[in-house]
Amino acid sequence: MKGFDPRTSFGYETSRTYDADARGDEEETVRFLAGLAGPRDALEFAVGTGRIALPLRAAGVRVDGIEQSQHMVDRMREKPGGDRVEVTMGDMSRVTTGRTYGLVYLVFNTIGNLLTQDDQVRCFENAARHLADDGVFVLECRVPTAPAQPGHQFIDVERLEADRVGLGVCRYDPVTQILDENHVHLGVDGLAFSPIRLRLAYPPEFDLMARIAGLRLRDRWGGWDGEPYDATSWRHISLYEKSDA
Repeated sequence: MKGFDPRTSFGYETSRTYDADARGDEEETVRFLAGLAGPRDALEFAVGTGRIALPLRAAGVRVDGIEQSQHMVDRMREKPGGDRVEVTMGDMSRVTTGRTYGLVYLVFNTIGNLLTQDDQVRCFENAARHLADDGVFVLECRVPTAPAQPGHQFIDVERLEADRVGLGVCRYDPVTQILDENHVHLGVDGLAFSPIRLRLAYPPEFDLMARIAGLRLRDRWGGWDGEPYDATSWRHISLYEKSDA
């Protein structure tokens, strides 16, 4: 995407509006993760503004975080209880908190922000490094859909209202598996752009990454309420454990 630096994806402007467009399944996400964690501590990769970490903490789970964007952490610190989540700043595929956890989780397609297969493998290795022997690594990610349009360019209608339209203008490179997407928001209040770059991968590739990291697939679901994962699923929730567990 010409003129776009992926390192700016979660800068100051994004952090200011990030929580304004909640996905709607945060409550189910927290309930699922809290059930897995039980009395054990949890670690969130890419903890961001604390959208999941703070309600999970309120549910009784001690949560630490790893985050690369100081702006996102600043927004979390402004929220009630936002100072209670210990955050290690840096790349989630490389930095360590120096502790192990019963639950490590990475949600909302965020693994796609690592733009090479090597970095995504390193992310799995870092998750394994932070897992207790009986711990679980939870990965939630959208299942890619191959664009049928010539040139691998397409537009998704993300929101259609009388006074507001949201479009995802996309270009996909099947060689690198990189999706460049600009979320375009048109409304009576003006025009806004939210560009992002993601590396897409299917569940079997993630399973192989897990094996490289010494993990194995334990369960896979199509939703936070235990929906089965099948050919109609638009996302997967994959649970990995240590291979020698």
